Amino acid sequence: MINIGLLGCGTVGSGVVELLQKNKETIAQRTGDTIALKKVLEKDKDRCRALGISDDMLADDLNDILNDADINIVVELIGGIEPAFTYIMKAMQAGKHVVTANKDLIAVKGKELFDTAEENRIDFYFEASVAGGIPIVYPLKQSLAANRIQEVIGILNGTTNYILTKMSREGQEFSQVLAEAQQLGYAESDPTADVEGLDAARKIAILSSIAFNSRTTLDDVYVEGITSITPTDIKYARELGYVIKLLAIAKEDEEGRVQARVHPAFLPLGHPLAAVNDVFNAVFVRGDAVGEVMHFGRGAGKMPTASAVVGDIIEIGRNLQYQSNARIGCTCYETKTFLGIQELQAKYYIRMMVKDRPGVLAGIASVFGNNNVSIASVLQKTSEADMAELILITHKVREQDLQDSLTVFKGMNIVGAINNVIRLEGSDAE
Repeated sequence: MINIGLLGCGTVGSGVVELLQKNKETIAQRTGDTIALKKVLEKDKDRCRALGISDDMLADDLNDILNDADINIVVELIGGIEPAFTYIMKAMQAGKHVVTANKDLIAVKGKELFDTAEENRIDFYFEASVAGGIPIVYPLKQSLAANRIQEVIGILNGTTNYILTKMSREGQEFSQVLAEAQQLGYAESDPTADVEGLDAARKIAILSSIAFNSRTTLDDVYVEGITSITPTDIKYARELGYVIKLLAIAKEDEEGRVQARVHPAFLPLGHPLAAVNDVFNAVFVRGDAVGEVMHFGRGAGKMPTASAVVGDIIEIGRNLQYQSNARIGCTCYETKTFLGIQELQAKYYIRMMVKDRPGVLAGIASVFGNNNVSIASVLQKTSEADMAELILITHKVREQDLQDSLTVFKGMNIVGAINNVIRLEGSDAE
């Protein structure tokens, strides 16, 4: 029998308990042995009892689990950095294999955790930390291991995807849709981590580390949220053949340099990720051998995340059966250079208000030209009093050159406002 010590019996933890009970026989067949929940550490013991967990299974503290020689696997579902980090480190040092869904912990403390797992020859699995129930960590480490991965692009946050989808369909303002998402439970009361892109940034840091075999931390990821996106931008995107998505992007160039970023982007309507709507997540991967692959599904929620957690438990159980643990360790065996956002080469959408009079466009074009920015197209959309709204799409340019141009514009009396600047991504942006 393979025994589990569960840390945390909240939303995902309760899903794990239910799934282990519901599919007990199938899981045993697929593992080659019975998997049983032996101890649970949870502050709210009544929550555990409601799931059918008996009092003799409730741990008073972590030592009840660490000192139990029959417990093979510790499943951490507390979340956050502490005490989760300390608990996992102690479990590894006690020779327990570990499964976690904790993206914050992996993104911030990944190196220490992987080093400790290797030192103690134990399995450390974390499929549920990225994109919930969508298999992506294992495929990158195993199924796609023969490839040189060129890019990983994901819609990795269901809250922001729901908000942008709703804004696109109904033309509502960001604040209106956010309030609705909070009422429906799709957004937290404090939505900062979601709408400012931090949640997606932690996830792409993890995927980038695996894809490019070099440690990517949260500090290496450029982050920009969706709070500046308006129905006007969404409308113009549609007219131009795009949809706006919050994308988490990691790419490696021909020189082996890595860039990781999270920001809203114009995505061509024909791109596979353009059709990913509502709370769904997806990860698009390009490899030199496999070509383009996309993984799609529910990126969060009780049972989808529990599915990934239990999948990791089953895999560790198989390893225990054949005494083959610690087969797949940390893949960060290289140290690569990271490019800052200033070095990005991309096309850009710019929406700005300018004086509606002769010579203005020539003045704007001159500033761009002085900063090596080439304009692909210009549209005058509306005119109000003596001001005109311009929509510009640039050719592929360096981010720093574009930012230098925008700085000049802010000091020109012919420019009323720079309403928004959004990067283009996908085949049209090449």
